[in-house]
Amino acid sequence: MPERRHESPNQLAMIHTVAGLIPDLEALTRKHLPEWQVFNMLDESLLRLTIRDGAVSEMTARRLTGMIWSAVDAGADAVLVTCSSLGNAVEMIAPLCPVPLLRIDAGMAQAAVANGGRIGVLATLQTTLTPTADLIAAVARETGASCTVTSQLVEGAFETLQSGDREKHDAQVAEGIARLALESDVVVLAQASMARALDRLEPRPNGPPVLTSPALGIAHIAKILPR
Repeated sequence: MPERRHESPNQLAMIHTVAGLIPDLEALTRKHLPEWQVFNMLDESLLRLTIRDGAVSEMTARRLTGMIWSAVDAGADAVLVTCSSLGNAVEMIAPLCPVPLLRIDAGMAQAAVANGGRIGVLATLQTTLTPTADLIAAVARETGASCTVTSQLVEGAFETLQSGDREKHDAQVAEGIARLALESDVVVLAQASMARALDRLEPRPNGPPVLTSPALGIAHIAKILPR
């Protein structure tokens, strides 16, 4: 185990696979964790290879482990992985990590289970849909909650975002939310990149809550990490 350095303020390393999410997550950490100093690590290939392979491969998990240990060696007192597609790998690595290793979607999963029995999970990537549904099911088992999970994929939306058309992507996600809301008590957006689509939703006073991982995730880890 590497020697730990006790610095002030504490250091939170955030490991990203999407560069565009960094400013929003930094703003949330300033709000919820003002006592912590953040540094970012970015490797877009972790997500790209996971999409190519259909799941987190042994090689990708090994490379993620290397990034996590690099963060610890750089002085991180906690590490947050902000890509939900890597969630299952994070769970496997966490018991071996010498500092708290956290996933961005944990708070969202807990809120989903607390909000209702029919949970709809929406994603633009199959590689994120499965880990998110698995996490919600695990939280339900741990808490003894009774719930059903319905998963839906917004076909083509991720490719639209990759092409640079944010407006069309958000519109596609908003349409998916509206459809899934008809059969759900709560809707979960499996990827942090989907959160901005909420701005396109028409107000529905009696509609189910729609949960996103960035704000709920950072608020959740703020309860776990020392202040």
